[in-house]
Order: sequence, then C-alpha cells, then structure tokens
Amino acid sequence: MSKPGVKRRIHQAGASAVEFAIIVLLFLTFVFATLELARIEYLVNTLMEVTRRAAAGASNVSFRDASALQNVQVAAVFRTSPGTLPLGHPVTAANVVIDYLSVSRNTLELRHVTSLPACPARNRWNCVADPYADDCIRFVRARICASMDSAGNCQPLPYQKVFPFLNLSKMKMPVAETIIPVGSLGATVGTMPCP
Repeated sequence: MSKPGVKRRIHQAGASAVEFAIIVLLFLTFVFATLELARIEYLVNTLMEVTRRAAAGASNVSFRDASALQNVQVAAVFRTSPGTLPLGHPVTAANVVIDYLSVSRNTLELRHVTSLPACPARNRWNCVADPYADDCIRFVRARICASMDSAGNCQPLPYQKVFPFLNLSKMKMPVAETIIPVGSLGATVGTMPCP
C-alpha cells in the first residue's frame, strides 16, 4: 500500500514538468522573435549603408567601365569577391542597382538618364552647355532591388527568416535608396572630352 504523501509528490512533479515546458516554450519564442527583429533592424541599417557605399563609389568611377562598377557593387556589400552580404542573405552585389540621373528643366524632378554621354569628360562638357540636358549626369542613385519592373521601379527582395517557425513569408526587405551629387565619374582633370 502506498502512502498518500508519495502519490501527491508524483502528481506535482508531472505538473511542474508541464509548467516548465510551457514557460520554456514561451521564453524561447520571445527570444527567437527578439533575435529576428534585431536582424531586421540590422538589415534596414546595413542596406542603407550598402546604398551609400555604392552611390559614393559609382560617383567616382566611369559609367562606361563595367568591371569598375562591378567592383563598386561588390565592395558595397562588404566583400572583396562576389557573394552575399554578411548576415544579409539573399542580398548580393547583383541586387545593388546603380542609376545615373539628370534634372528636368521644368519640374526639377530627377529622371533616369536615357542616353549616357560618350565618356565622363564629355559629361562635364554636356553639363556646362546645358545643366538640364538629358545627357548631363548630375546625380547618382543606388538601390537594393530584387528586380526592376517595366517602369523602372525597384521590386523589393523577399525577407529570408532565420528561425523557421516564425511565419514571415509575406515580409519584404525595405527598398533602400541613396542619391548623391555626381563626383568625377572617373574623369581626370585636363582630359579632353571624347568624340
């Protein structure tokens, strides 16, 4: 025959295990959600820095030099060779989009330069002749995009969650963008404009 006190302790031990399991589940969910939110904040800040680095680099290299622009894109995602942004999957150098912008005379809106000058030195001559011409690059824009639609709008990248049990499947990364005034575009002082 068992004693009444022993039976009571066995039931309490089972209840304590269930309570502990529930508390641990809630605690770990809170911890993992906090880590996921911290990663989202990290990505927001890092993507803005990536666009700043890309715009600054692109404003000082020739828009005609594809390898120099690719090096700017790679360096913008904190790498020396192609790959993903550290802790920023799926962002790669290919997602860094660099645009050259002119200014509309009537509305002073920034618009995509449709006909790039023949060379960086020619851009200076074009801007001196008419600062509102379509072939006068006045600003450089860098964005993080998954792809571009037919109207030239940037489509956001899907967010890749770290912890699989959190449902963030519809979440998109923010579209980071930086616009800065054009630099040298790789032209050196005293260079004659190309034909």
